[in-house]
Amino acid sequence: MILVIAIALWAVEIYIRNHTRELMSEKDLEKIFQDKVDNEVKIEPKDWMPDAYRKTLVRQISQHAHSEVVGMLPEANWITRAPSLTRKVALLAKIQDEAGHGLYLYSACETLGVERDETIEDLHSGKAKYSSIFNYPTLTWADIGAIGWLVDGAAIMNQVPLCRCSFGPYSRAMIRVCKEESFHQRQGYSIMLKMAQGTAEQKRMAQDAINRWWWPALMMFGPNDSDSEHSAQSMKWKIKRFSNDELRQRFLDMTVPQCHLLGCEVPDPDLKFNEETGHWEMGEIDWDEFWNVVKGNGKCNRERLRARKGAYDNGEWVREAALAYAEKKRKRKAAAAA
Repeated sequence: MILVIAIALWAVEIYIRNHTRELMSEKDLEKIFQDKVDNEVKIEPKDWMPDAYRKTLVRQISQHAHSEVVGMLPEANWITRAPSLTRKVALLAKIQDEAGHGLYLYSACETLGVERDETIEDLHSGKAKYSSIFNYPTLTWADIGAIGWLVDGAAIMNQVPLCRCSFGPYSRAMIRVCKEESFHQRQGYSIMLKMAQGTAEQKRMAQDAINRWWWPALMMFGPNDSDSEHSAQSMKWKIKRFSNDELRQRFLDMTVPQCHLLGCEVPDPDLKFNEETGHWEMGEIDWDEFWNVVKGNGKCNRERLRARKGAYDNGEWVREAALAYAEKKRKRKAAAAA
């Protein structure tokens, strides 16, 4: 009896909530939404949210998912050429983690009402973007270290605040992602440290990798705040917690001492330490290079998309087999229940 009453009350609550929404104006709903955000109450998929908030999340989360999946490609280039079995196993594990991150994020995106196939088609058509950092080639084993240390380090700086994102599914997915990314960063730095302490040729390779990945890593935080189209609104909605320039400065202050510990040079002739502020100050980023890569004209843009399309097409039979098996299992369950 108690269960019946509880179900009835729940049904009444749902009815009142739905009909109340119909009677409220868009402005009233937006105020309730913003009050929840301001009071650190998570927004869940079935909650009312502004269309612009939903679209922003779909764009950001799908781009994040694409970046995790495309990001496997530069590293996969070195699986068969890793210098030892231990390094090979570690690299395989890392790439597997990145695939898992992509799956978490595609699932989070689906809670917003979009189909996974739709988001993947947007990637293949060029409508959706992914992190521009993955359009640079991995020329030596030292690049794998630089990616782990610099690229994953920048990703962690971006992603840890997302654990407090206002959208529940995204924030929860990021907790596990960030834990795994921290291992990736340490793995990368251990590679760089080993090379920096090795032969003269190995140290030269480490410095060369830093020279090529330093500036693209700093570009990962996006345009300067004054040129960032989405930053202010995303911060109001608490999708992001810190501005692009704030995160870039944190990364700079953390990474410069790490580079010095390696015995390597930061490839920035204008780099200096400001005693008054306690922060490192860097030279100007080449934003022309950044936008050129974003627009699809980087060294590996076409290669990356070609590889992703090929993998998707070649995996069609796997998806079909999985769907067929799921349907077969459903029919068996229905027959058993009849």
